[in-house]
Amino acid sequence: MTGGPRLLATSDLHVNRSENEDLVRELHPTHPDDWLIVAGDVGDRVATVAWALEILAEHFATVIWVPGNHELWTPPGDEVDLVGPARYDHLVAVARGLGVLTPEDPWPVWEGAGGPALVCPMFVLYDYSVRPPSIPADWSDEAALEAAREAGVVCTDEVLMSSDPFPGPAAWCADRLARTEARLAERPAGLPTVLVNHWPLTPHPTRILRHPEFALWCGTTATADWHVRHDAAVVVYGHLHIPRTTVEDGVRCEEVSVGYPREWQRHGLVRGALREILPGPGGDGPDPFTAWAAEQRAQRART
Repeated sequence: MTGGPRLLATSDLHVNRSENEDLVRELHPTHPDDWLIVAGDVGDRVATVAWALEILAEHFATVIWVPGNHELWTPPGDEVDLVGPARYDHLVAVARGLGVLTPEDPWPVWEGAGGPALVCPMFVLYDYSVRPPSIPADWSDEAALEAAREAGVVCTDEVLMSSDPFPGPAAWCADRLARTEARLAERPAGLPTVLVNHWPLTPHPTRILRHPEFALWCGTTATADWHVRHDAAVVVYGHLHIPRTTVEDGVRCEEVSVGYPREWQRHGLVRGALREILPGPGGDGPDPFTAWAAEQRAQRART
């Protein structure tokens, strides 16, 4: 192994696909003190989430996990039939049993290169407030969802994810926002943060979605200024299956998803399955996935 320890990240491993199970087995550190952030959507069932987290906890010095929407699904036949917050609490207990840090644990400080930085794993859902240009912000949630349905876009969450006892994801999101804001307000002064959430914190990344209406299930506008207000050095997220690096208000934002095999096999994991968060990827050129995607668009335009 070469070099010093790094803070790495990945997400959207979707280990219910055999190709992705093979990929998880091959994820290894380059230094014995490497940390790994896992930003949600590990799998659809509790058993598969536990399987992957156990492997990663064996490989990396510290593993930090936040849930995505897939972990919160209750699919038919799952041996764990809990829903909503009860399912989340169960997943937290499973992760803790494997030595994996969760949004409910004390936030750790990364002391390696690029630090010190407070790593803040967060669980903040979505509330349908992130809208594509075609859906006005002043429309009700019901009208926005109907517009998405008419466009042929409905997230599977609407079928498999319960928010009970909350009346819906927006109410659950409001509860998680309040809890997370309170913790952020109490963080140590003067210490930069690495903000980690499965869903993007700002609407900006959703502007290039292939199906713009899917933005409704992609976070909340209530977090749109958190990267500034809460002193973020880096923001880490997944969910979109568009792995790229962007900069917002001077803050580096890393979408770190692997995605489904049909997606990552197209670009050959050009960024790799692990993204260096701190000290940070070197080089002054364009992000390799962004460059690849631009070339694909150019090729389609030429044909």
